Amino acid sequence: MRVHMRSPLLPNNQAMTESADRLGASSAEGHTLQTRAYALAMTTVSTVSTHAPVVVAPLRVRSDRLSALPPFLFDEIDRKKRERIAAGADVINLGVGDPDQPTPGFIVEAMNRAMRDLVNQQYPAVGGGLTVFREACARFMWERFGVRVDPMRHVVCTIGSKDGIAHLPWAVTNPGDTILVPDPAYPVYEIGAVLAHCAVSKTPLAPERGWTPDLGQVPEDVRRAARILWMNYPSNPTAASADVGLYERAIEFIRPTWTDAPRSRGCILASDLAYSELYFEHTPVSMWQAPNADIETTPAIEFHSLSKTYNMTGWRIGFAIGQPDIIKALAGIKANVDSGVFNAIQAAGAVALDNFRAPDIERMRTLYRERRDAIVPVLRSVGCQVESPKAGFFVWARTPGGIDSMSFASTLLEKADTVVVPGSGFSPRGREWFRVALTVDAQRLLEVGRRISTLRW
Repeated sequence: MRVHMRSPLLPNNQAMTESADRLGASSAEGHTLQTRAYALAMTTVSTVSTHAPVVVAPLRVRSDRLSALPPFLFDEIDRKKRERIAAGADVINLGVGDPDQPTPGFIVEAMNRAMRDLVNQQYPAVGGGLTVFREACARFMWERFGVRVDPMRHVVCTIGSKDGIAHLPWAVTNPGDTILVPDPAYPVYEIGAVLAHCAVSKTPLAPERGWTPDLGQVPEDVRRAARILWMNYPSNPTAASADVGLYERAIEFIRPTWTDAPRSRGCILASDLAYSELYFEHTPVSMWQAPNADIETTPAIEFHSLSKTYNMTGWRIGFAIGQPDIIKALAGIKANVDSGVFNAIQAAGAVALDNFRAPDIERMRTLYRERRDAIVPVLRSVGCQVESPKAGFFVWARTPGGIDSMSFASTLLEKADTVVVPGSGFSPRGREWFRVALTVDAQRLLEVGRRISTLRW
């Protein structure tokens, strides 16, 4: 007799389905989890015995490195958002850091032309990216920052800056090395460290210092153990800006670690400059503009992205500029784990970079400035402490009276159908803070003001 039964892994199926729901069926991650959950649920077990089926222990699938990643802290907010949308509520989402405007037409047309070329329909260029793209990166660095780089030695193309940021530890660290991460910060700095089996040491950021690190407070033993020092300005989530003096001090901070062998393997300065072209009163600077920076000898790397500047988040293209050995190491990792960015996207990216001063780009800056100027007075009117950001894509505000940011975000969603990102999701240091993305038009931001004006904290 043949007996069929549903998989004994049903509890895991349910968990996977719930995870898929959390991510959203429309997302690639959500669709993948739903597919896996369905496949497990439909698993059959065959036996020739009439006895009760053997109980199979749940599979232990997740690796220790994956399980070590920081938890997803926004489950409850996401659940409530879905409930409100399902109930027909007009939810204003200020949490998504994804531009709501289209990619400029001249970039789309460049892509349209390039994708018709047979060579661009084959495997992407190896060794760091298409020459035409890397040369455009070099021109951009010279015309925008006055920094001269060799396109073949100092540039590597990445699948968005996130790709390069996450893979850098794989390229330059050994298990057990220490990575210095800002606190609070973009989560991928820590995620990349954990996946590479590195220790994470937090460098505290505080409003009293303009959300910049006090490197003089880093213990000497931590500095000598550090392999990467991360910086990110304009900042996500704090919206802070930095001047070239900060990078000058950071280079002086890492310099002794390269002359203290064998006690130190040397610390690499890594800068995330994803928002360099989204500015208002303050024009962001490059780390390579520091007077003590030399691209041939300074152990440093800087990540750039086309995502926000050109409304190209879905295109997945960015680049890194760095000391040749570091660039070569990152390119070596990427050669082994991916096939690079679609050549036609690189060709269009080159056109984008060559037109960073185009009217379309200036119009986007004007649009974000209008949105910033709409939301900042709204937040202040309800008791939030907020500095008007001089550059970047976000507004970082303190909750009224310093109340818990998760509670604040939940109340905004429940009573005003408005989504913000609680700062505690980035760090305990963000417990009294929250992040707003400038991805909603100014009229909708004024509507947020009308909705929250009646709330009492």
